[in-house]
This record gives sequence, structure tokens and C-alpha cells, in this order.
Amino acid sequence: MGCPAFLLRRLAALSVLGLLLYAQGVARAQPPETSGAPAAPVTRVQFSEQVVLLPKAASPFRIELEATVFKPAGDGPFPLVVINHGKAPGKPAFQGRARFPAQSVEFLRRGYVVVLPMRQGFARSGGPYIGGSCNIEINGLQQAEDVVAALDYMVSQPYVDKDRIVVIGQSHGGLTTMAFSTISYPGVLGVVNFAGGLRNLSCADWEDRLIETFGNYGKDARYPSLWIYGDNDSYWPAPLPARMFNAYKANAKGPAANARMIDVGEFAGDSHRLFSAREGIPVWLPEVGAFFRSLGLPFENGS
Repeated sequence: MGCPAFLLRRLAALSVLGLLLYAQGVARAQPPETSGAPAAPVTRVQFSEQVVLLPKAASPFRIELEATVFKPAGDGPFPLVVINHGKAPGKPAFQGRARFPAQSVEFLRRGYVVVLPMRQGFARSGGPYIGGSCNIEINGLQQAEDVVAALDYMVSQPYVDKDRIVVIGQSHGGLTTMAFSTISYPGVLGVVNFAGGLRNLSCADWEDRLIETFGNYGKDARYPSLWIYGDNDSYWPAPLPARMFNAYKANAKGPAANARMIDVGEFAGDSHRLFSAREGIPVWLPEVGAFFRSLGLPFENGS
């Protein structure tokens, strides 16, 4: 479905050349400094970056969400990757626009459009931030509504292949992604959860609530999923990640039962940074590539 032009309101557009790309091929998800893998050749990728305000239906008023769209050169249609951001310390409205340029370019170089929506109350997105209570499950489901809004906008673009979509999230965005996995959205083939969760230390039982939340998401989940966590995560101490995954896996049925968790061990002082850190790319990229291929999606080594 199309959107009125005045709702899109392009804020900025630029072409970027020459981002340094990273190699695949790190065995057993080991950190790059221990892999012994040869350095990858420098590859150049041409793409555009556009910042848009996309519409989100809200009662009793309409709000707009700020989103970054990276598009490969050409007309497409290209498969789509959605990347859901985490929550930085402090007021969400002061959080900067998520770009993850080094991470996004790994998908761009393989022919994917990437969209990074800022959820309600974050950065320049309208409306108040939804959060603050101890009900983690509801928080994630409300955040997932913004993923739906981003998808509604993106699948209306002629350069997007609306039948080939993967949703990815990191930290609070990982929780959002797994909450989104309970929603049936045409064209979504799978989801990836990087260190997903939400912590509220004012709630004494926040760990138990988090486990229960993922277990409940598993009951209604609809897509295959890949979970990537580490042992030295400053937010989710071991064995909490395994307990969250096991609660989800115990309830998942149908395609969602195809869920796999990767433990990357210790990473760079804090495995919570695995996705956002450039040096984490060689660790998670082979696993994500294998997951994409298992979904029938192309994920060549940079070609």
C-alpha cells in the first residue's frame, strides 16, 4: 500500500563510497584476534542513505517515526533487513539516530536494503517512550508495533522485495524483535536476536520476568530464529541467556521451533557489545550468513 508523499518527508540523502568491509570465516564464533583468519580484501560498495519520517497510526493522534534507509545501487527489488536498536542510558529522546554503518554495509554488499527505525520516543520519533513498568512482555509488544509501522512503509517502496524480509534486533531491540515474532507479517522469513532483553533494576524479580516473557513469546512465535549471546554480557549474566532461550524453545511450535542459540563465549570485555562493535562482525557474520541461507536467502561472501 502507498503512503502520501507528505508523510515521507525526506530529511537527508547522500551517497557513500568506500566503507571498509570485513571477512567471514571465523570458526566456532571465536573473536577475531584469536581466529588466525587472513585479512579480507578491501571492497567498495556504493549505496544511498536516506532519513525519513514514516507514519505510525496512533490513537487519538498520528505520530511519525524517524528511520534510516540504506539502499544498494540499482532499482531492485532487494530483500530487506530491519535492524532494531537498543536503549542507551539516559532519556530516549536524546538518543542518537541508529545507523550501525559497519554492520549495515555487510548486508548492503550482499544486495539487501537495510532500514533502522527509531521507535516511539527515541531520537526524533514522535510520541512518548513506552517503558518504565515491570511488565516486560507488554513493553516488547508495544515496541513491536513500531516494527510493523516500519515494514508497512518499506514494503510500499518499489525497490523492496516484500517477500524476502529478515528482522534483527540488539539488546532492547532484540526483545522487540522477539515480541515482533509473535505477529504474522507477510514476507518475514526469520528473526535474529542479539543479546535481547530489558532490565529494570527497580523490579526485584526482573530476571524471572524476562524468562517468563520470552517463554510467553515462544507460545505465539511464528518464525525461525537465531539467538546470539555471550558469557560476559554486562546486562544478562550467565546462565540467564540460556534460561531465556530454553523458556522460549520449550513453548515454540511450527516454524518457530526452528530456534538456535549461539554462545560466543567472552568477547572484548562485554559481549553485550558484540553486534555494535566493529570487531564483533567477524564473530557473528558467519552464523548470520548460515541462518540467512537456511531461510533460502542469498548471502554470498561479499559478491
